[in-house]
Amino acid sequence: SLARCLKSSSQAAVRLAARHHAASVVAAVRSGRIGSRASMSTKAQVTSPDAPAAIGPYSQAVTARGLMFVSGCLGLDPKSGEFTSETDVKEQTHQALRNMGAVLAERDIDFDSVVKTTVLMADMADYGDINEVYASYFTGDVPPARAAFACKTLPKNALVEIECIAELKDE
Repeated sequence: SLARCLKSSSQAAVRLAARHHAASVVAAVRSGRIGSRASMSTKAQVTSPDAPAAIGPYSQAVTARGLMFVSGCLGLDPKSGEFTSETDVKEQTHQALRNMGAVLAERDIDFDSVVKTTVLMADMADYGDINEVYASYFTGDVPPARAAFACKTLPKNALVEIECIAELKDE
């Protein structure tokens, strides 16, 4: 890579890496992966009637540049807006992921398209239970990258909140 070459003392290696990088950029422009109107798409809001409405000034999800950014999903029933369980972290995790699945489905994608998740939990002691449920949804060959954090308080005093970034299908 260019960074490795820059660390070396060989000027020839630096020139070779720079030429390779420039050739890669030219190939990407020619193929339309960058610099084309298609790659300069504007962002668009995604909503699902099968997931709870946003409880603040944000979108359920937004698409931009071939990705879908799904806001944090809670274990709320889409119809009532109440938790499916106030105390069962496994049930809240299931419902949060069902809600996420409903939003993903609005663009004809599913959990296999998810490339990154962030899991927020009220208590790190629930990590094992959350992980058990989480693993049952992300069953593809390549699980998404993930970060997990314990937080002092989640919205509506939820036990878990999960957000994701997913890759859209080529259109």
